[in-house]
Amino acid sequence: MLNKHEIAKRIAQEVKDGWYVNLGIGIPTLVANYIPAHINVVLQSENGLLGIGPFPTEEEVNPDLINAGKQTVTMLPGSSLFSSADSFGMIRGGHINLTILGAMEVSENGDIANWKIPGKMVKGMGGAMDLVAAAGNIIVAMQHKSKDGQSKLLKKCSLPLTGIKCVKKIVSDMAVMDVLPGGGFRLLERAPGVSVEEIIQATQGKLIVEGNIPEMQIV
Repeated sequence: MLNKHEIAKRIAQEVKDGWYVNLGIGIPTLVANYIPAHINVVLQSENGLLGIGPFPTEEEVNPDLINAGKQTVTMLPGSSLFSSADSFGMIRGGHINLTILGAMEVSENGDIANWKIPGKMVKGMGGAMDLVAAAGNIIVAMQHKSKDGQSKLLKKCSLPLTGIKCVKKIVSDMAVMDVLPGGGFRLLERAPGVSVEEIIQATQGKLIVEGNIPEMQIV
């Protein structure tokens, strides 16, 4: 199965030239390290930064320059800094081409739960609700199963929802899947060494398997 860096590498292949892309907390922030050199992409952070570069080396670390997950980042030439209000104006105004988020659960109709586990301390939903409500294209980076081996790709989410019918694609440590408009996960690719049968066993929600399923190419 894929590690988190390989998940980020695979998602980076989905990014198109000229796009504005928001990276959520967790695995999605790693995508900044793997944007292909020939692609011109502007990465947006909801705390007020356009033009995120790769994570800094030890010599490049600036503790005042952070992303939404409070990780230190770099800025590319031409980057800009602005208020959180301006940042959410971009998000709510529909100016972000792609949002990449982590998730605790995703349902077969594209619902996402990624902000709260009942009974655990949480500071709040943050910008996730705005991102899923306004973005037309959402890719989720996640583990296919929980630590106790339960599927996180479900018929119906059990955790509080962040957004409804919004997820378009999922890249897990086991597979790449589309979420179909009428409901169901369509299997597109499988992780190296992972069989279709293992993915079927690990997916509680409706999984559609058509034809030969190729292995992911992690470049």
